[in-house]
Amino acid sequence: MGIAATGRQVKASGMTLSHFENGKIVEEWELLDQLTLFQQIGIVSIHPENNTSINEGRTMSLNANNDKASEDITLVVGGTGKTGHRVVERLQARGVKTRIASRSSNPSFDWSDPSNWDTVLEGVSAAYITYAPDLAIPGATNAIRSFVDKAVVHGVKRLVLLSGRGEEEAQACERIIQKADVEWTVVRASWFMQNFSEGEFLNMVLDGAITLPAADVAEPFIDVNDIADVVVAALTEEGHAGEIYEVTGPRVLTFTELAREISHATGREVQFAQIPKEAFAQAISESGAPDDIAWLLNYLFETVLDGRNAYVCDGVQRALGREPADFVGFARRIAARGAWNVKNKEEVAA
Repeated sequence: MGIAATGRQVKASGMTLSHFENGKIVEEWELLDQLTLFQQIGIVSIHPENNTSINEGRTMSLNANNDKASEDITLVVGGTGKTGHRVVERLQARGVKTRIASRSSNPSFDWSDPSNWDTVLEGVSAAYITYAPDLAIPGATNAIRSFVDKAVVHGVKRLVLLSGRGEEEAQACERIIQKADVEWTVVRASWFMQNFSEGEFLNMVLDGAITLPAADVAEPFIDVNDIADVVVAALTEEGHAGEIYEVTGPRVLTFTELAREISHATGREVQFAQIPKEAFAQAISESGAPDDIAWLLNYLFETVLDGRNAYVCDGVQRALGREPADFVGFARRIAARGAWNVKNKEEVAA
């Protein structure tokens, strides 16, 4: 596989992208394999139900309080994902009757197959909605609209939607729940700190080079634990209806600065290296990835990460009355647990 232009060639093989000039490799970058790529965008769960890796406090059951005869249930769509499993744990700690909706739950849930949605929504009074792989994917608005319509029919009173910053498509989904006859809250999140500790870019950190087709733009990375706290507050407390909480960390970091913070926390050098967007896109296309997945990757790296979100917001402060976690504390916590230890590549949840 390769592309050629002005005497240059880029070839993708396995997990390596090589840049050739005059028949010689002049630069190489590590690429995600297809499985990791699909994990990155949510096609494959980062937290499979049979995962034996270390996850802090992750004691929730897939069938958490799944009593079909029960009423006043709080539904967590995507309850095994990064934010979802943390929301479930917090709800259970409060004694809230909780139902997880995922492909492996009982009842099962699949965004591409609405045949089981009515069963999933039985007895539900509140729901947290996460859409995989991303609200920007074509068809997401139709799926969200159909689900919200069913939720209203089933008597759901409160909906909380996880959304993304700077995404017009995601905001179209936000408007759907805003127009529904329910109490609604939108949690519009920046990039997750946990992207670098729980799967997507973890191996890059372990290898000492975060290689992405993204400019070294600033992003106010958010701790997923803060997202979960905001979501649980919106699901269980009064005073959050009609709010759009744009949640970010307390400061912006470029990828270079983020790599430097990880280096300080781990005591070894981790660098950020930008790879050509065109070469990455071509390699993904030739890897056999579906067209919509290739489109999403291009969208995320060329559109969303263009600097439009390089500012902080006060969503955490408004929802919780406290400051959001800083990347320094996150990095120290993860390093102390050994997630970034090159001798131990087991994933450790923050």
